Amino acid sequence: MASAGSRLWTELARHETDGPLPLLLLVLTLTTGVLDAVSLLGLGRIFVANMTGNVLIVGFAIAGAPGFSLAASVAALVGFLLAVFVGRRHVERWYGHRGRLVRNTAAIEFGLLLAALVVAIVRPGAPDTPSAVVVAAILAIAMGLQNTTVRRLGVPDLTTTVITMTMVGIVADRGTTGRVRAARRILAVAMLLVGAIAGALLMLYAGIVPAIAVATALLGIVFLIAALRSRRLATWQLGQN
Repeated sequence: MASAGSRLWTELARHETDGPLPLLLLVLTLTTGVLDAVSLLGLGRIFVANMTGNVLIVGFAIAGAPGFSLAASVAALVGFLLAVFVGRRHVERWYGHRGRLVRNTAAIEFGLLLAALVVAIVRPGAPDTPSAVVVAAILAIAMGLQNTTVRRLGVPDLTTTVITMTMVGIVADRGTTGRVRAARRILAVAMLLVGAIAGALLMLYAGIVPAIAVATALLGIVFLIAALRSRRLATWQLGQN
C-alpha cells in the first residue's frame, strides 16, 4: 500500500507530460481557498477568484440585499477581467516554456499580494471602505492572471479556482478514468476546502493581514519550485499548440 501511494505521489509530482505542474497547481488551488476566505469574510462577502459567484453577488448588491459590497464586487470583477485581457500577452510570450510561465506568473502574483498586504497593514478598514475595495481589486487581478495562465497550461482537472465540473467528474466518471486523474480531482477539491478552512480560521482569529501573508507565502513556494524545476529543459516544459 505504501509503495502504491509513493508511486501515485511520484506520478503527481513528476508527471510524464506535465512534470511538477499538477503539484504546483494544487498549491495554487490551496491559495485560492485562502484568498476567497479573505474576500468573503473580510472584504464585503465577495469573491476574488470565482467570478460566477461574484456576478451573483453584484446582482444581490444591486437588489439591495444587506451585507454585500457593490463597490468591492465590481472592483473585483473589473480587476479580474482586466488581468485576463492584459495577461494574454504575458501568457503567449512565455507559453513556449511552461515552467517559466508558471514561475513568472507566480512572481507577479507574489508582488500583487505583497501590495495588497501593504494596503491592509497601512489602511486597515471594514468591508466597503476604500482600502477594502483596493485590496479586492488587487487580489482579483492576481486571480485573473492565474486563471489565464492555468487555462493556457491545459493540465486536466486542475483549474485552481472553479471545481464544479471537477466534482461532477469525480462522480460521473468513477471507474472510467485512471488513478492519476481521479487523484487530481479529489485533491483539487480537498485543497480548495483546506484553503477555505485555513483562510477562515486566520480571518476569524488572526485577521486579514496574516491571512494574506499566508497566501503570499504559498505563492512564494510555487515560484521557488517552478524556478528550480525550470533550470533544465524537459519535455513537460514545452508548450503545445
